[in-house]
Amino acid sequence: MSPITKLRVSNSLAFIIFCTTFTLLSCKKQPSETITMEKDTSNYAKGSFGYDLQFLKRYHPDIIELHDNEMKAKLIVLPAYQGRVMTSTASGDAATSFGWINYDLVSSQRVSPHIHAFGGEERFWLGPEGGQFSIYFSKGAPFTFENWNVPKEIDIEPFKVVSASTDEARFEKYMHLENYSGTVFDFRVNRNIRLLNRSTIDSLLGIKLDASIEVVGFESENTITNTGDVAWNKKSGLLSIWILSMMNASDQTTVGIPYVVDKTTDEKIVTDDYFGKVPADRLAVNDSLILFKADGKYRSKIGISPQRAKPLISSYDAINQVLTIANFSLPGNSDYVNSMWALQDNPFNGDAINAYNDGPVNGGQMGNLYEIESSSPAAALQPNKHLTHFHRTIHFKGSPELLNKVSMKLLGVTVDRIAL
Repeated sequence: MSPITKLRVSNSLAFIIFCTTFTLLSCKKQPSETITMEKDTSNYAKGSFGYDLQFLKRYHPDIIELHDNEMKAKLIVLPAYQGRVMTSTASGDAATSFGWINYDLVSSQRVSPHIHAFGGEERFWLGPEGGQFSIYFSKGAPFTFENWNVPKEIDIEPFKVVSASTDEARFEKYMHLENYSGTVFDFRVNRNIRLLNRSTIDSLLGIKLDASIEVVGFESENTITNTGDVAWNKKSGLLSIWILSMMNASDQTTVGIPYVVDKTTDEKIVTDDYFGKVPADRLAVNDSLILFKADGKYRSKIGISPQRAKPLISSYDAINQVLTIANFSLPGNSDYVNSMWALQDNPFNGDAINAYNDGPVNGGQMGNLYEIESSSPAAALQPNKHLTHFHRTIHFKGSPELLNKVSMKLLGVTVDRIAL
């Protein structure tokens, strides 16, 4: 077996072990009185924004709510969860809540090993996850789930609120982390969340939205600044900004990712074997889009290299008639950190985009959710220098005929083509 083959086998086994154990930890049932309390105290149906707002206020009185009264668009942002956008709505408290929330874990307020998977529509993380420059494994530890731990700074520690208004919240956090190779990073994180109004969304899309389309959009501006005395370099390891969005899946939700078509390169279009190869009925590559099933019924993950990526990810929920667009920074063919769980020959050939679908493993499951993710390039920063990564999320709800105007403009296809 060649070294490369051994590396791929090692990576696959590590991820299989991770997803099995993580699912069992995440799916542990909470006492029945927790669920009963939720039902008895909410004035809204579960799945609505109002329900999530009342639920989260019970455990987090410092909750920040951003809103646009004209659009009836709202966001819930939690300082306690690193300035995380927990969820959003396009049409008021009684309307659909777009973010996936782990109600059992939030209400239990328990300390969990390895990670606190609270959920949330957009959260701040850091890469790389695996490899010799990982910040999730201690120096010299084997790359197994038992040794994997999310740094507390991006897991359970709050971000400081710098300022908050009706449509923007600003956060700050100083961090001191050490990677697998023993390199120490001292840096500051600044995270700003902005609710986008309709005119800003129109301008970003280059299209005038029909007034009957319900829409909510927000932008996160994420900056890391080297506050230490030493320059960060590839020899000792680099960090990257990693933005992950957990959203509610339906039986007819599909992620659609446009990609760079270049027949002159051997660069593969999609990495499809993170948790074992994705079955053909769940992943397809056509002339313009990568289609990935996001129904919450089969655990799988894909990745797109910076050479193949475009600064756009979409998903379409045909049952609820919701088109989601994520737009993010993509500054060209830069180095991206590799998060595979193994010592790596090429630690800077990682993905710019990832998509994940949850599903049952050994009878347990984290939740009925899918993720879309974007990453910044590796941050080779001199002291006092910074790197910024933008990530924008926009949900459109309306008839397929109205949504087609948006999908044709941005993706070149009608929404019925974003389907598997």
